[in-house]
Amino acid sequence: MKTKTSRASLAAAAMLAAGWLASPVSAQTQTPPAPAQSAAQPAPAGPAPAAPSAPSASTAAAPTASPAATVSTTAKPDAAAVAPAMKELSPWVMFMSADVIVKAVMIGLAFASLMTWTVFIAKSVELSVASAKLRSALKKISETRSLAEAQMALGAKEGILPSFLAAALREARMSAGLSSDAGIKERAASSFSEIVRAEARRIRIGMGVLATIGSTSPFVGLFGTVWGIMNSFIGISKSQTTNLAVVAPGIAEALLATAIGLVAAIPAVIIYNHFSRVTKSYLELVSRASGAAARLLSRDLDRSHGSVHSRAAE
Repeated sequence: MKTKTSRASLAAAAMLAAGWLASPVSAQTQTPPAPAQSAAQPAPAGPAPAAPSAPSASTAAAPTASPAATVSTTAKPDAAAVAPAMKELSPWVMFMSADVIVKAVMIGLAFASLMTWTVFIAKSVELSVASAKLRSALKKISETRSLAEAQMALGAKEGILPSFLAAALREARMSAGLSSDAGIKERAASSFSEIVRAEARRIRIGMGVLATIGSTSPFVGLFGTVWGIMNSFIGISKSQTTNLAVVAPGIAEALLATAIGLVAAIPAVIIYNHFSRVTKSYLELVSRASGAAARLLSRDLDRSHGSVHSRAAE
């Protein structure tokens, strides 16, 4: 009887080993082999089932997956909490977040830029209208023979050329009875020079503003930048951190002042140089008008002296 029982136990152990070898590797690692039945109880004759190993694997995997899920759920709220703290660095937001002095600098530079474009529009219209009128007046008197005829051709219009003609007639009338034509021409030329200088001063009104804006705006913007960077370093020392997210907004606000200064200065310099060329062309037209008036005065003087000589000969 003991021999039969031992043989049955050996057969059961052999069948259990064969079933364990046929099961998956994951089941081998996670499911320990079933203990051998006692010698007192006979083992079943069929093969051992491998199905119970699957539940043990799933139950072993579940506890390992739960910490990862917990970490992911805890990580998401942190990212959501950091996202709203990010600051949008648009020009308007940087202006509103800047210091009072930096704001004043930016507003002043914006006003200077507005003045630059206002002077540009006003002077462009003024110079174009003045040049067109003067060219038209010179064309009208190109065929006239005397000062009186030139005044009749121009009419009662105001302008630089009628001023030259009026000055020449006034000098001829005030010098009546004098025999020196050179003195009359010299005095008329002096009057013409005063008119040219007055016209040059009038036509250059506003260009000094352009020169001032073009030369000082970069330095004003630099002052705002230096002030803003000083405030940024003070904030860094108070927060005791050099994190770029803390430092960048203040530095960006400070650099915005320099950018606005360059925006105001560069167009001012370009417009000033443009008006310098246009003004020079206009003053050349004024010189032509002065020369035309001087020629008409010389003709009148020669004509008056010729008539006097002819009467004396008669």
